[in-house]
Amino acid sequence: MPTNYRDIPSVSSVLEDERVKRLVSEYTHAAVLDVIRREIASAREAIRNGEGTGQMSDLVGAIEREASNRWRSWPVQVINATGVVLHTNLGRAPLSTEAISAMQTASAGYTDIELDLESGTRGSRQAHLSHILCQLTGAEAALAVNNNASAVLLGLTAVASGSEVIVSRGQAIEIGGGFRVPDVLSQSGVTLVEVGTTNKTYVRDYEEAINENTGALLVVHASNFRVTGFTDTPELRELVELGRSRNLPVLHDLGSGCLLDSSDFGLAHEPMPQESVAIGSGLAFFSGDKLLGGPQAGIMVGDGRLVSQASKHPLARAVRIDKVTLAGLVATLMHYVKDEVTEKIPIWAMLSQPRDVLDGRVQRWLEAIGQGELLIDGESTIGGGSLPGETLNTTLLGLRLDDPESFLALLRSSTPPVIARIQDQCVLLDPRTVLPQQDNQLIAAVQQSLAEQAG
Repeated sequence: MPTNYRDIPSVSSVLEDERVKRLVSEYTHAAVLDVIRREIASAREAIRNGEGTGQMSDLVGAIEREASNRWRSWPVQVINATGVVLHTNLGRAPLSTEAISAMQTASAGYTDIELDLESGTRGSRQAHLSHILCQLTGAEAALAVNNNASAVLLGLTAVASGSEVIVSRGQAIEIGGGFRVPDVLSQSGVTLVEVGTTNKTYVRDYEEAINENTGALLVVHASNFRVTGFTDTPELRELVELGRSRNLPVLHDLGSGCLLDSSDFGLAHEPMPQESVAIGSGLAFFSGDKLLGGPQAGIMVGDGRLVSQASKHPLARAVRIDKVTLAGLVATLMHYVKDEVTEKIPIWAMLSQPRDVLDGRVQRWLEAIGQGELLIDGESTIGGGSLPGETLNTTLLGLRLDDPESFLALLRSSTPPVIARIQDQCVLLDPRTVLPQQDNQLIAAVQQSLAEQAG
């Protein structure tokens, strides 16, 4: 058995292996050569550490695995059985059939994205979308960019760059991935002036901080956490009134973009863009891929003059929304225009799914799998930085196994991968976040994983 560096096959001999030849025929010679060299270097390191042999079969196997991992299609569609509706790690909101179709159509050929078909002259990529958003929110104008952080950044830059912007200290928060709102917003060229305390801020705190350098008042909805107990924060209406008295716009970051009244679904009320507009916010910002249920996008609606300032700013070009995302966003918004949200938009279908339907689905899973138990009092969460602490009752399939962690790994290696969770050493599968058309795939993945673990 080879045990030294001279026993490691040469690059030329590896290239003669039939399995490697197949890789070269599928990819480029240069790409495969790079993988070969890397794996030979890894084999040398393994021998140095007394952990490898350098055999040709082992080396070629490692090359095939690395090629498969490096050049596989990505991202991979997974089945979300976690019960977290807007799972950030899993891409948040799945799209409606109509949104997917619209995005496919937009990407398959040329479009009229910046052409006025009637006049034959250049048009605006924002015009059609703006009409729909204004209808839904009551705003004078609207603009979409690539995500909500960009929308807020663009709004602040266009409206208040070089000025001071006042924000409550309790709203200077950190969002996902370690990004802190003050750090992001400081890139707009504004000076953030924090007022009040973490748990209590009053209108007078804003009023006392206003001076000749103040450009706007900023309100950030705490969409990914909740502060309870000894707290106080001004109502948006109070700040709008203060802003009007001092000729200052109020910029409102709502985060989640909830166009439906979430309290109708047994959840706490989430601030809505149309409410912000009606109260008088100069600009309201929200996401497209959270509670709106569409593709990743950032949307600003509000005062026509302020939206126009933002649309004409050079930064608007840098954060511009692309044609494919725009098509998906328009198709998603049309579900709201047609009053078919809970039937067409997957996350709202999930949130409104009746308990008896969930019971029936889990019962069918249980019968097909032939193993497991019903845990009636489960809970689904919203996730995605939306409605923190809010849950919906659900019915779970529970699998009590000797090694639940290894079973989760087997589920993740299935095709498609299934993502579940563990609670009290029990693997839990929540039907709320599994698309109905994925039920048979989930059952097959669980059956196969159980067989592999038993074998």
